[in-house]
Amino acid sequence: MFDFFLEPYREVPAAIIVLEAIAFLTGTLSVWLAKRENILVYPVGLVGTTITGFLLYRVEYFGDMVINFYYTLMSFYGWYVWGKAKKSVPLPVSRINRNEKFTGLALFVITIIVILVVYKVFDYKLRIENYFDILTSGIFFTAMYYMARKKIESWILWIIGDIIVVPLYAYRGLGMLSVQYILFTILAIQAYFEWRKNLNKKTHPESSGLR
Repeated sequence: MFDFFLEPYREVPAAIIVLEAIAFLTGTLSVWLAKRENILVYPVGLVGTTITGFLLYRVEYFGDMVINFYYTLMSFYGWYVWGKAKKSVPLPVSRINRNEKFTGLALFVITIIVILVVYKVFDYKLRIENYFDILTSGIFFTAMYYMARKKIESWILWIIGDIIVVPLYAYRGLGMLSVQYILFTILAIQAYFEWRKNLNKKTHPESSGLR
């Protein structure tokens, strides 16, 4: 098991291993901060997505690279939305409405189209794993948008996407990222239940002893 994860790193430059370790730590921390509804999720996440984007570009996983570029943009958006709400009325956890369902579906479809175009521009021959890459791109893009608006459904999408990419990264020889996404899955499950508890308190205040 250890050889499976460590073998791909034997000839990797030390600087790249350090960068991947930093991305691992900041990425994991950002998910924990999101679970706690802490606005620091965004600046911390920016560090991880920037480094991960570079690492994915280096190994020519362009679909995942574009995901991290989008994460970077959405981190600024989420940072703005959460920060603006913090100055006035705190942004509450809520469920998506009908319009947001259509917006999420549109993001999912547009993302898949954009990723296909990116692969076409780079003249990259698609393999079976790339289609999983494209699928998770759509899932994660939508999840990031929902999280920026504190929608509980974001965690359902994170969990689905994380479960898909764990074996995908292991197959690609990115052991550290594979382990990271196992942690992401665990944290996302915990975060879903924590956000749901907060949502239930808001929806049914009498159940929490508030009148």
